[in-house]
Amino acid sequence: MKKLILVLAFFALNCKSVQAKNNSGNLFLTQNDNDTATLAGHWQLLPVLSSDTSAGKTPQLNFDLKTNRFSGNTGCNAISGSFMIKNDALNFSGNMISTKMACPGYNEKVFIESLLKTNRFEIKNGVLQLMYNTTVLSQWVRHADTNPTKEI
Repeated sequence: MKKLILVLAFFALNCKSVQAKNNSGNLFLTQNDNDTATLAGHWQLLPVLSSDTSAGKTPQLNFDLKTNRFSGNTGCNAISGSFMIKNDALNFSGNMISTKMACPGYNEKVFIESLLKTNRFEIKNGVLQLMYNTTVLSQWVRHADTNPTKEI
């Protein structure tokens, strides 16, 4: 019986979902996917310069650690490709694919070169830092889900 209580307490403390009721009394399940310990999932660029979002969108990346593939957008064009990861080493493959929309006023080439230059990463306080050796090339935060609740 003590083991059962301990197991249930463990799952209750480590559960990534929260139940809540709305004003009409319906039960909702709210996902809390703010896992800051892994590269996996959706990330959004923390813009440093106004030119980082001059194409009208904030760049995003989604990492799938099971397939070692990523997808996202540069702020203008959709991109996808593969990556290699080992411990804190991260390398994007040079055979990325991208849509080819015109991006007036946006230097997409610099963004792609920054990804290709990446050779490691760190996650500090929930912020993903793509790095070249010890130099931070870009910083990313978890992409906020615009519809985080599901009615049960």
